[in-house]
Amino acid sequence: MADLHVELVAADRNVWSGEAHLVVARTSSGDIGIMAGHQPVLGVLESGPVTIRTSDGGTVVAAVHGGFLSFADNKLSLLAEVAELADEIDPQRAERALARAKSEDDDAAERRADVRMRAVAAK
Repeated sequence: MADLHVELVAADRNVWSGEAHLVVARTSSGDIGIMAGHQPVLGVLESGPVTIRTSDGGTVVAAVHGGFLSFADNKLSLLAEVAELADEIDPQRAERALARAKSEDDDAAERRADVRMRAVAAK
């Protein structure tokens, strides 16, 4: 199976880079799966988990909140406003943030906490 090079970058840091077989992300046009040889694409990232199936058979999951994705010449760039790897997320803290957002009726905070919880569940 052919590989593509992936760069997941947040505004404040390089979150993950490496070789992968498949990347699945949520865009404003819906979920998209990118594999080597995909036609060039530019999209707006929506908040949601990004799943990267690495070349060594592993899986990397990140909670992503907004940004862009660009694919050309077997290179995928995910430029996120905010991104964190599922392994970096404290599930109990994310649950508390979700409960607090619901109690305060804060839709944006609730979406962010929900994405973090989904990323943790998907890892």
